[in-house]
Amino acid sequence: MRALAAGRRPGERPGRRRVLQPLSRVIFPDHWSQVFGEVAIYCLVILVLTGVPLMFWFQPSMTEVVYHGSYVPLRGVRMSQAFASTLDISFDVRGGLLIRQIHHWASDLFLAAVMAHMISVFIHGGYRRPRESNWLIGVALFALAMAEGLVGNWLPGDMLSGTGVRVMDGILLSVPLIGTYLAFWLFGGSFPGHVITGRLYALHVAVIPGLMLALVAGHLLLRYRRIPVGGRTSRNVAGVPAGPRLMARIGAVFLPTLAVLTLLAAVAQIDPVWLYGPYTPVSASAGSGPEFYLGMIEGAIRIMPGWEWNLLGHTLTFSIIIPAVVVPGVFFTAAALWPYLERWITGDLADHLVSDRPRDAPARTGIAMAAITFWGILWAEGADDFIADNLHLSLELITQIARFGVLIGPVAAYLVTKRVCLGLQRRDLDLLEHGVPTGIIRQLPSGGYVEETRPLPADARAALRAGKAPPRPTAVPAADQDVPAPGSRGGLGQVRGALGRAFTETMPDKTDDDTDHRALNASTTRS
Repeated sequence: MRALAAGRRPGERPGRRRVLQPLSRVIFPDHWSQVFGEVAIYCLVILVLTGVPLMFWFQPSMTEVVYHGSYVPLRGVRMSQAFASTLDISFDVRGGLLIRQIHHWASDLFLAAVMAHMISVFIHGGYRRPRESNWLIGVALFALAMAEGLVGNWLPGDMLSGTGVRVMDGILLSVPLIGTYLAFWLFGGSFPGHVITGRLYALHVAVIPGLMLALVAGHLLLRYRRIPVGGRTSRNVAGVPAGPRLMARIGAVFLPTLAVLTLLAAVAQIDPVWLYGPYTPVSASAGSGPEFYLGMIEGAIRIMPGWEWNLLGHTLTFSIIIPAVVVPGVFFTAAALWPYLERWITGDLADHLVSDRPRDAPARTGIAMAAITFWGILWAEGADDFIADNLHLSLELITQIARFGVLIGPVAAYLVTKRVCLGLQRRDLDLLEHGVPTGIIRQLPSGGYVEETRPLPADARAALRAGKAPPRPTAVPAADQDVPAPGSRGGLGQVRGALGRAFTETMPDKTDDDTDHRALNASTTRS
């Protein structure tokens, strides 16, 4: 009777209710743009499920052994124990090759989904207050995911992965003052040493995954953003509650993701280490390249001129440190600080619980496209030798085109994208004011012809009117109209004002609620 009086069912434990009741009140987003984040989470789950069995067979050791396995072309070849165990997983363990390839494909899809999710969040403004911490978690998770994939690719000890480790050694050596000590500590001596595989293995299976899982948990616990459609405001919550419907949706995304990865692993070969052979420091892999998510660094290295500076007996290799250290560092630092930089530019201190449509923030969308263009040109430059060979052009010409393109392309992408967004805003305002054309032509008594229109549905009007330009900096003149506000004084204040005007440029909304009310009661005509 006490259980019934306390609102519990007979036999139900009190602790279970205290745990499940808060979860039943959680609302999960249901917009299609969230699918990228969901796919990333499910790929992470698949990576854990496939990585655990691989741990039992992989031997993270650089001890040399003679291979006597099933792969005949490499029998009798001396190789590291790590590479030999990778061959054993691929040819002697039942289902081992399938698990390896699912693991590798899941890693690539995970990085692609994280990148797509971050682009979506940035374009929709989902990083603004009160979600700056969630954005910082996403940036850190992206950086850790790239490091995790990179370390995992280096583990097998084949010629391709060994070449990647050699590149990392060169990047570390290019860092001024401390680069030599970093490389010596990481490799336990001169390259390649005898401890690098074990250290990378510890990072790959324990340190980085633990940090990633902690960040994913924190990312999911924070509040989510909402898409501007009818009925959704900053004062309500819309989505899928925790329960059977959410479980069905999770299965509807997780199972196809697993099926696609399994199909790719079964029919599309990836990372055939047996074709590359074991790594030896005296050899190099021809035609090799990094994973797609590291193509930007590869392209930046290839596009950079061979600049060096000799200072007091020390050589500063700008051709390596700038593209491999400075460019990625600036990219991730700018991404992490962008919410605070935008807040300073616009003076916007309000909470934003509803996302912007890309067209409602032309400058932000243009910046996103400029960054994508910059990344894409460097990514393509990472394969400049293949492009030159297939197009029958000189390698120098491809490099010169990329050098000009990486400067001109982002600017052109920003301007074109911003103009397109403003044009779409103009079209939305026209729909709000005049309605949707019906295709029906009516003749006027005067002899002219007009097209009849019908009003927009309520949900469509709410979505079109949801996008609001962020407020400009609070540079309001004083009472005498001659003294500027403190925030707009000096050169820095003028720069802030100019950036604020450029960032908040939008089409003025001259419609009002009365216009929408009249559109609901009568159709309009358009000449």
